[in-house]
Amino acid sequence: MSDREYLTRAEAVLAAVERAIDDTDADIEFERSGNVLTLEFENKTKIIVNLQPPMREIWIAAKAGGFHFRFTDNAWRDTRNGTEFFSALSDYATQQAGETVTFEP
Repeated sequence: MSDREYLTRAEAVLAAVERAIDDTDADIEFERSGNVLTLEFENKTKIIVNLQPPMREIWIAAKAGGFHFRFTDNAWRDTRNGTEFFSALSDYATQQAGETVTFEP
């Protein structure tokens, strides 16, 4: 994947996450600073989603841990267990929000 293709695909992920937060009933605030998207929950916990252009990955830092996602088989997948990005983010956000939160591409 070229640098341009990576950035196009990765930026689309951040935009999808921002749209989903706008559409959810959960109390989640977000702030975007360059390649970093910070989600803050009502209980003051955070999830950080950031792009890693040199690695061509997207990283998530959540209470559940740190996770790296690489574009494989037409989806962003966890480099350790193959979990799809939006499914994983939904799980981590649900845990931290204390209510169901769903993210989709």
